[in-house]
Amino acid sequence: MQKIVECVPNFSEGRRKNVVDEIAKEIESTKDAKLLDIQMDKDHNRSVITFIGTPQAVEKAAFKAAKKATELIDLRKHKGEHPRIGATDVIPFVPISSITMDECVVIAKQLGKEIAEKLKIPIYLYEAAATRPDRANLADIRKGEFEGLSKEIGKNPDRKPDFGEAKIHPSAGATVVGAREPLIAYNINLGTNNLEIAKKIATVIRHKDGGFRYVKALGFEIKERGIVQVSMNLVNYKRSPIFRVFEMVRLEAERYGVPIIGSEIVGLTPLDALIDTADYYLRLENFNKSQIMETRLWE
Repeated sequence: MQKIVECVPNFSEGRRKNVVDEIAKEIESTKDAKLLDIQMDKDHNRSVITFIGTPQAVEKAAFKAAKKATELIDLRKHKGEHPRIGATDVIPFVPISSITMDECVVIAKQLGKEIAEKLKIPIYLYEAAATRPDRANLADIRKGEFEGLSKEIGKNPDRKPDFGEAKIHPSAGATVVGAREPLIAYNINLGTNNLEIAKKIATVIRHKDGGFRYVKALGFEIKERGIVQVSMNLVNYKRSPIFRVFEMVRLEAERYGVPIIGSEIVGLTPLDALIDTADYYLRLENFNKSQIMETRLWE
């Protein structure tokens, strides 16, 4: 079977569609790479692009996309709700078919080295590709964001990159590259404009503060809608499923007299995550995934 890798780069641009389209074109023009999805968020000022392909094609497409983002995005002019340190903020590789996590780590390191050498952007490795335990978590690498890293890099030994000089790229910042399991970017919107409530709920459910083992969470303000949001990454949806996270957020929100007004999935999600959620809420008995019509058709 052919080796298939998924890549889900995040770019610090969610308002200028023409810029995101130019980045996406670099991926689409790469042989044996297929663009699957583009998600833009104006409030976060961030885009998530998902594509798959052979290891060589995906690595090539990721470099071309990062190069174009370096040309078109200037972090000195960037403002958004989501933390970021780079124009191309993070590039994760995900094993999909006939490929191991270790092979994805090799791809991540090869790409990181190439970006550092050719684009002069410092590279940090994270998750399965991390070279140090304190860099496995993306949030730890991104601490202080672009502005904080600009002041510390070259001065603080702990901020020395894995590839490239200890010198920030003036407009493109730094980039984090790694390999990980499939992740679900999941947001829950609350019927209030009180940001402190969203932050408190995020603290309760995220792992680093004693919450769910495989959940990372932050509270954000969605100014355009006059609401706040609990924004999450579910890094292992099988052990910290969507329905369990949703229920905990709902219970915590009720303590403050705040309703949930909606939720959203950013980018793509595994079908199993939605099946498990339907199974939980519908209380299906003896349900088998082979009962899903589309599953039988795919087979």
